[in-house]
Amino acid sequence: MQLTVRSETRGPVVPAFAGWAVGSVAAVVGVVHLVCSVRGGYWFDEAYMVAIGRHHLAWGSADQPPLVPALAGVLDWLAPGSLVLLRIPAVLATAAAVLVAALIAREFGGDRRAQLLTAGAQATALWANLVGHWLTPYALEPVQWLLLIWLLVRWVRVRQDRLLLAVGVVAGVAAETKFQVLLLCAVLLAAAAVFGPRELLRRPLLWAGAGIAALIAAPTLLWQARNGWPQLRMGSVVASEAEALYGGRTGVALSLITVGGVAGTVLALYGLWRLLRAPELRPYRFVGVSAIVLFVFFVVTVGRPYYLDGIYGPLCAAGALGFQQRRLAGGRRGWVVWPAYAVSAAAAAGIVVISTSAADPGAAHAIAQRATRTYHDLPEQDRRDTIIMGQSYIVAAYIDVYGEAGLPLAYSSNRAYGYFPAPPDSARSVLYVGSDIVELRGRFDQCRTLIGDDSSQKVWWCTGPHEPWPQLWPRLRHLGMT
Repeated sequence: MQLTVRSETRGPVVPAFAGWAVGSVAAVVGVVHLVCSVRGGYWFDEAYMVAIGRHHLAWGSADQPPLVPALAGVLDWLAPGSLVLLRIPAVLATAAAVLVAALIAREFGGDRRAQLLTAGAQATALWANLVGHWLTPYALEPVQWLLLIWLLVRWVRVRQDRLLLAVGVVAGVAAETKFQVLLLCAVLLAAAAVFGPRELLRRPLLWAGAGIAALIAAPTLLWQARNGWPQLRMGSVVASEAEALYGGRTGVALSLITVGGVAGTVLALYGLWRLLRAPELRPYRFVGVSAIVLFVFFVVTVGRPYYLDGIYGPLCAAGALGFQQRRLAGGRRGWVVWPAYAVSAAAAAGIVVISTSAADPGAAHAIAQRATRTYHDLPEQDRRDTIIMGQSYIVAAYIDVYGEAGLPLAYSSNRAYGYFPAPPDSARSVLYVGSDIVELRGRFDQCRTLIGDDSSQKVWWCTGPHEPWPQLWPRLRHLGMT
């Protein structure tokens, strides 16, 4: 018999939270990703976070707010080189997303089975299983979106305004993780203004929560303002990379629909339809409308396929509620759901296995060793005036994270590295690691190849810069990978 719990204030009766069942699913997810965290080396974006956190931590960077680099820096300081400790926040966030998605299903009125269906969909989401044990902004973002939406959905049911203050705190922390949450908040509020509940916008504590969010996000926003808002230019960079990485706009559109996994896609599409049509979900229609608006926006602007990863949970929750109601009405829809879960679980397991090999440290070690060996082979008088420069932020991060003790910090004109302090004027030579030296060609008296084998990462030595570094560095700075 399904227990129900009456709201502390006015609001409909909701089922009890299936804590043990949902918690078991979340625990399995956490254990799987914890085990995976032992394998391999740093994922390239993890190395980037560690390098920023170790050596360049500030209130912001060109393409990242400071929260994840700060976490990486602290955890790396506590246990240098420990992948397990570094990845615990990502593992906890991935497991917590399962719990929060199920809590949203409960707020919608979902019983134990609906909560488990939602938890299972979140647990087998493809993107979450690929990145769920890597400490990156996109691993922490989904649970933040889910928390924010859960708080709003719960407010709609119980009208406890203190929840709106919590919304502000979550939004502020999320803005210090990734800036997309600012778009999410704007779209949710606009959808609520048009489709309801309009009362939300009249609550003073909503705007007090917005003030809290602004205060929390202010340091990184001020950093962006002082540096010319490089984050705003990242949109065109992401779009320019989409064709090669995802097959362009069509590939992004298909990926945005399917990266939630087989079960997640089935539940999310059904749940979206129900959010737009079902009378009992009318108060939450703004969530479904927001999902559509964000989908269209990210397709038009050619965003990343994982940008909607934090909004599948509410859609799945609405879909699970629909299956619950059909079952109670005597319908038979298990033949649709359970095969989807079997396929989704198998696909998720395969993705997890792939992720453990994707972070193979071999290439990263090779880059760092090549830079180290070549640098130490230079005559001592040349080393004093030579900096190491990576063609991309990835190369520079690998050199900083995997390089031997005594190796100077790497420079790069790419992404956040381009906004770190420029090389000193005393640097008259550059040891350049990359696939091509086009950005330095014509800017030095001489550039000669030191290592030019078939490897994708060659090494050049350039001497005699034509301009002082304070003038040259802004000309080199760029956000794209090419």
